[in-house]
Amino acid sequence: MSLADPDMAPVPRNIPDRLGTPAAKILKSWEALLLLVAVAVFILNSFASPYFLDAWSLSDATFNFTEKAMIAFAMALLIISGEIDLSVASIIALASTAMGLVMEAGGGTGLIVAAGLATGLLCGAFNGVLVTRLGLPSIVVTIGTMSLFRGLSYIVLGDGAFRGYPAGLAWFGQGYVFWVITVEMVIFVLLALAFGVLLHKTNFGRQVYAIGNNPTAALFSGIRVARVKMILFLMTGLMSGLAAVCLTSRLGSTRPSIASGMELEVVTMVVLGGVSILGGSGSIPGVVIAAVLMGLVTFGLGLLNVPGIVMSIFIGCMLIGVIAVPRLAAKLRRA
Repeated sequence: MSLADPDMAPVPRNIPDRLGTPAAKILKSWEALLLLVAVAVFILNSFASPYFLDAWSLSDATFNFTEKAMIAFAMALLIISGEIDLSVASIIALASTAMGLVMEAGGGTGLIVAAGLATGLLCGAFNGVLVTRLGLPSIVVTIGTMSLFRGLSYIVLGDGAFRGYPAGLAWFGQGYVFWVITVEMVIFVLLALAFGVLLHKTNFGRQVYAIGNNPTAALFSGIRVARVKMILFLMTGLMSGLAAVCLTSRLGSTRPSIASGMELEVVTMVVLGGVSILGGSGSIPGVVIAAVLMGLVTFGLGLLNVPGIVMSIFIGCMLIGVIAVPRLAAKLRRA
């Protein structure tokens, strides 16, 4: 009998592909790497300062990322769709100014909060109309409205400030739900769950991904691209208004310079979370981990008395790094 006899051929065995299991994919994901880095930063902070592991210190650390993360969740969907909003910090300034005007007019806590949210929604609608109806590039539009919205705040306030907000407003930015768990932290968790379900479990989320990958193909497949993008701009504006309510509540005052530079931190948070700046990919869990990581880093640097300008330099370098490193890695793989 020859060796080529089919009866003597080895029987193929089905070897399980353990590298392709869901658990293995999670371990190899960007989110897993971010989580590992966050744990490492947490451990380093605990050695760097004896005050870091105090429960109240950790509670204070959440203020370093919760307000920015509220905007980052909506911004993540907007960037996945291929657009961006660089006016979010200026929306906060204008929304906070509107809250101050309502307070000066004698409005109560409910009206003040409604003014902040409504102003954010109107600013988002303004950006959305310019992009979706007139076809203008979102980066150009929002750079313009970034100056416009903050300029309006400066016109109203000048070098002054609104103070004397009612005590009820302080609950949003200074209140606690249970022990050291802040109201802002609860809002952060609820929004993370809501946006996670919206992006990953609904037809709307699938439309966002489709638009980000190929807006023309999405349009011809029946997706109302302009309508989806308009909704995303509205959500980003609304989340900016909510951040304005929390930030104004926490600070107890309004100045036209409020939230200056926050747009850089929000975009860094989103891109660090694995959202492609070119659109089409990304996840809410990645943004959540990136938000916590950035909060830990900035809080740890603050405990070490690192100047704010150094933190700004670090965040700028981080943004450049998370955009450049994947591209360099791809070029090296091709080479």
